[in-house]
Amino acid sequence: MTERDENYADAVLTGQEWTGRAFEDCTFAEADLRGLITKGCTFDNCDFTRTDLGESRHRSSAFRSCTFKRTTLTESEFTGCSLLGSTFVECRFRPWKITDCDLTLASLSEAALRTTNLAGLRFREANLMGADLRNTDLRGADLTGARLLEAKFDGADLREAQLDATGLTHAKLGGALVDLDTAVAFAAAHGLRVDTSS
Repeated sequence: MTERDENYADAVLTGQEWTGRAFEDCTFAEADLRGLITKGCTFDNCDFTRTDLGESRHRSSAFRSCTFKRTTLTESEFTGCSLLGSTFVECRFRPWKITDCDLTLASLSEAALRTTNLAGLRFREANLMGADLRNTDLRGADLTGARLLEAKFDGADLREAQLDATGLTHAKLGGALVDLDTAVAFAAAHGLRVDTSS
């Protein structure tokens, strides 16, 4: 059964374990969810403004079109989760462990994700404008269609990552580690003619 329009604002729900629960249009604003464990739960259009999700653990859960504003996510773990279309504003992330997750269409504008392991994640058409991605591990990440204007990648590992021409021209990629294919695509995106025959 789906819980709709429920108000959990200011609730103290620390250390609970939820399995298979479904929430739609619910608010968890300023709730204390520290140490929460979710497995196979769904959250659609839910509000996590100023919620404390520190040290929480989420496996195979979906947070679709949710709002995370000034949310505490430090020491949290997301594994095999969907964050499709969710918005993150001025959140506290680091350290954040996120593995095999889908952030397609998510908004992480100006997110402070420096040194975070984001390898293999899906950021298709995500908004990463102005995000601090310095020294991040983005190996094999899918950044196709992502908005990367002024995103900082100095020291990031982008080997085998997928970036399109727009991302290659808009992002600040100086100092990033890339493979040969990305280097060639970067040169082409900047108008260079690359001779690959030699």
